[in-house]
Amino acid sequence: MTQLRKRMQEELQRRNYSESTTICYLRQITEFAKHFRRSPAQLGPEEIKQFQLYLVQEKKVSWATYIQTTAALRFLYVKTLGRAFMAEKIPYPKRPKRLPTVLSQEEITRLLDSTRTLKHRALLMVLYGAGLRVSEACRLTVDDIDSSRMVIHVRQAKGNKDRDVMLSPVLLETLRRYWKASRPKPWIFPGYGPDKPMTTKSVFLMVRSIASRAKITKTVSPHTLRHSFATHLLESGTDLRTIQLLLGHADVRTTIIYLQVSQQHIRKIVSPLDQLPGHAQTRP
Repeated sequence: MTQLRKRMQEELQRRNYSESTTICYLRQITEFAKHFRRSPAQLGPEEIKQFQLYLVQEKKVSWATYIQTTAALRFLYVKTLGRAFMAEKIPYPKRPKRLPTVLSQEEITRLLDSTRTLKHRALLMVLYGAGLRVSEACRLTVDDIDSSRMVIHVRQAKGNKDRDVMLSPVLLETLRRYWKASRPKPWIFPGYGPDKPMTTKSVFLMVRSIASRAKITKTVSPHTLRHSFATHLLESGTDLRTIQLLLGHADVRTTIIYLQVSQQHIRKIVSPLDQLPGHAQTRP
């Protein structure tokens, strides 16, 4: 480990960044250094600009990866190297606004019915039934399922915050059948060995495969189930503040986006055309 990498790792730990964020930031900085074959301490704004263009034009990385790389570079230069002036040299790009993909209840049922193992069915039910992030679902332990209070304890989630979410009786029954059949411990969804949880990548590939078998034409990821959870709660009458707390959103503005994808909410809105004198018609 280079001295600069060690300094950045310690600074991330000192500021209580999560382990996954620390790993991602260090990986992005390593890629940056390899690209120029020089220490980032010897590089500046011009090299950063070249690297960002390389990511977009040649490597064609996802938007999430591009944002993550920008955040890692800002942390390195501003926090680790103490170059505050670099913040304006590494601006966050304008984020394209896209509505989340949401599955209908019929599509959720098809997805669950297309699973081939009880483990996969239980995992999909956790993602949809509790609205967990994929990383949160992967790191669930047996002790996190509190059947006496009918809640799931989510430990050290995004922002290093704990929260409780509801435990569906249907989900609890499935988890119990799965546990009796497999006896997983400590992780509810172990990976290649019982001492390690499933990786987020393996869950992503699993969901894609199941969606294909279910003949769902939408692009489906584990986060699609979280979006569907929030939208279906909203359509059933749950208020935004409650949904915000269940999802673990720091800002309710993040939760408001589900108003834009809720079909029931949209159908209740009356167009001004329908209110014009002489043009009003009976709504279907």
